[in-house]
Amino acid sequence: MALKFVESAKLPTKWAEFVIYGFEDDQTGKDHVALVLGDVADGEPVDMRMHSECLTGDAMFSQRCDCGPQLEAALKHIAEIGRGVLLYLRQEGRGIGLINKIKAYHLQDKGADTVEANEQLGFDADLREYDIAHDMLKHLNIAKIRIMTNNPRKIKALEDHGIEIVERIPSKHGENPHNCYYLSTKAGKLGHLF
Repeated sequence: MALKFVESAKLPTKWAEFVIYGFEDDQTGKDHVALVLGDVADGEPVDMRMHSECLTGDAMFSQRCDCGPQLEAALKHIAEIGRGVLLYLRQEGRGIGLINKIKAYHLQDKGADTVEANEQLGFDADLREYDIAHDMLKHLNIAKIRIMTNNPRKIKALEDHGIEIVERIPSKHGENPHNCYYLSTKAGKLGHLF
């Protein structure tokens, strides 16, 4: 992995003033960021969310998924406890990219579920890689976390890279009439824990 730290700066948000750390991945050309609040390098477990980019959910408030509400809930939680980290990974559409995600949405409009749509486009159900998260946590001197996730693949990937998961904090945010089928597919086909 060729992930390198570039720079950090203050990032005031409506919840708290975070410090944003920028990282570049020389292999993919993608940039990733970590939002950090408080002293996370003291050896104590850190509340953390590993969030994959979702332009439609995070910035356009789409109700097709639960991404935007999960992102907001994580930042709010970290601000309320005064300490934590959010890793924002540039892996749009479970790794297939924005335009392919729109194509997958079109297939979903015709009746495919989220897994079937990706597969009909020639992709695996989930192409995301999480070793970049390990490199980001290592840079931040974090070895123990309480992870905010419903995705067991994220837990396994971090544990496989030596990160100690002391607790899983369920993320139950953003369910609505437009994404019930999507969420049931995530549970049934991708093993998400709801």
